[in-house]
Amino acid sequence: MNDVEATRSRSVAWLRDEIILALDLYMTEGPNASAASLKGLSDTLRSIPIEESFSPDSAFRSSASVRRKLGNFRALDPSQTGGLPHGSSGDASAWDEFASDPVCLHHAAEAIRTLLASPQVVSRVVDAGTEDEDFAEAEEGQLLTRLHRVRERNRKLVAMKKGEALASGSLQCEVCEFEFGQQYGDLGVGFIECHHTVPVSELAPGQKTRLDDFALVSANCHRMIHRRRPWISLAQLRVIVTTQAT
Repeated sequence: MNDVEATRSRSVAWLRDEIILALDLYMTEGPNASAASLKGLSDTLRSIPIEESFSPDSAFRSSASVRRKLGNFRALDPSQTGGLPHGSSGDASAWDEFASDPVCLHHAAEAIRTLLASPQVVSRVVDAGTEDEDFAEAEEGQLLTRLHRVRERNRKLVAMKKGEALASGSLQCEVCEFEFGQQYGDLGVGFIECHHTVPVSELAPGQKTRLDDFALVSANCHRMIHRRRPWISLAQLRVIVTTQAT
């Protein structure tokens, strides 16, 4: 695929974040949203930094393209007739996960909009880059997933969390109880990862991260928590670890 084809392909494919915002509009106003709402969402979508290379194209995420996306949702809506076929698998996935819980959907959409309204935080989130293939994107989309990872990589807070644990004992995984120092000697002393336990949709750009928001986990457990969507909780992973050990 050449650069032109790649650009055209990407400009057609919607980010999950974009799909969530569009679905929230559909749930709020239905398939026949007002022109003002269509324009408002179009402006928001075109402002997403990850998409900035496409925004010079006036057709990219235009009001007309937003209306078509609402038509795709209408085709998925059992309470409606008609609609536009050939929607994406991302549309169907978001519909399956959020259509029955519009409150949760709106909460996620509001979190995305709040993040986009904080340019400095957005810049840090975009600079965080993409995740590796074993890190599943959160239900709420790419931007909030990246914000989650930025919080987890806060070196100052991670060091404080480790210091807090060391003051009262050792750096033991809160899921599997593995301790790197015991297994690897001096090489493993002081090593463990931190998992940010606050739900992604509740991450606010200006909100301070507390030490209590972090959990100490082994690298393996941390990767397992994030390996599939939705991410599993520490409690759920403990059940898996305990079950496999018996």
